Amino acid sequence: MSFELFIALRYLLARRQHSTISRVSLFSTIGVAVGVMALVVALALMTGLQGELRNRILGSQAHIYVWKTGSLADYESEVARLRALPGVEGAGPAILGKAIVSSDRNSAFITLKGVDPVLEGQVTDVERTLTQGSLEGLTDQGEDERPGILLGHDLAQTLGANVGDEITLITPGGSLSPMGLIPRNRRVKVVGVFQLGLYEYDSAFGFVTLDFARRLFAKDAPDLIQLRVDDIWAAAGIARSIPDELGPEYIAEDWSELNRSLFSALWLEKIAISITIGLIVMVGALNIISSLILLVRQKSRDIAILKTMGTSSMRVMAIFMMQGLVIGVVGTTVGGLLGLGLCWVLDTYELIQIPMDVYQVSHVPFIVQPLDFLVVVVVTILICFLATIYPSRQASRLDPVQALRFE
Repeated sequence: MSFELFIALRYLLARRQHSTISRVSLFSTIGVAVGVMALVVALALMTGLQGELRNRILGSQAHIYVWKTGSLADYESEVARLRALPGVEGAGPAILGKAIVSSDRNSAFITLKGVDPVLEGQVTDVERTLTQGSLEGLTDQGEDERPGILLGHDLAQTLGANVGDEITLITPGGSLSPMGLIPRNRRVKVVGVFQLGLYEYDSAFGFVTLDFARRLFAKDAPDLIQLRVDDIWAAAGIARSIPDELGPEYIAEDWSELNRSLFSALWLEKIAISITIGLIVMVGALNIISSLILLVRQKSRDIAILKTMGTSSMRVMAIFMMQGLVIGVVGTTVGGLLGLGLCWVLDTYELIQIPMDVYQVSHVPFIVQPLDFLVVVVVTILICFLATIYPSRQASRLDPVQALRFE
């Protein structure tokens, strides 16, 4: 053990007549530990919430949406061209429209999505999240049977509909009559229930076949082509390359652009919470300054003796800087371990439940990213180190003659 560290630990662990110094040092260490623990938990909360929302959105939506000025009537060839682009692993057409769905128990406004059942499983997770029925059930209906529809889990509960039940679809477009525009009413059969985990979709989305959606909304061609890519972070670059590769009549937009406002808000919240809770660490640093100033005052005689025995001012300064670093390192280590443990318990046992219709997820996930944890540890130790500079310099400048004059 070095001379400076030995003296620093003796001062930190002082008992008897200077026990006040030990108590102040202990409270400084606790302050740093609490600040680090709170910061780790807050960052884990925001990271987990952001990641969970992103995963659920990307499971419910395609990674890239492609429109074409003109017509997508020959969507098979368009799908083949887009599927051949580097990084694209799935493509499928879609028609979107609004409708009212009603059953014997209730009615609701929904977004109706017409899809190709064979291709839809390549671009969204609807096939993997079916709790009842199957995606192929949309096309298994005979000529004399009702068209099939897939409903979200929460929507099915609202309507009181189960697989095999028949419900009514009412669309805005219709036929003109002497009484005015009569909306189209179509009876459909529930062939499946999906649960994507995103309340916006589970409570207000329905899937039908592309051909049925064409007839229902009187459209000749799909509205757009959906793409799924192998790397979600490369989606923006692939979307920008589509007009260059296929022509200016193609317009593409990726998932990050469509959800920019949501993720920007989450990022700002993460920064704001980090700054706010980081003030706790600053309070711990101020405690370190006050404890070291108190120590210098009480140990002025010891400092003078060390200097008269030949200890240089730099070594005296190192003693007090070492003491502040010990407080910072111990507090950071304890706080980091407590924060990791608390995050694991909260995430594993899903202790914090939240309303799904507000936050889109049923519980708060806590995910600690290694980079976030490393930044917290490094910045905290750096702040504690900076807090030692002023009182350490005061100690190194102490005049031994003045300190020993009245001893």
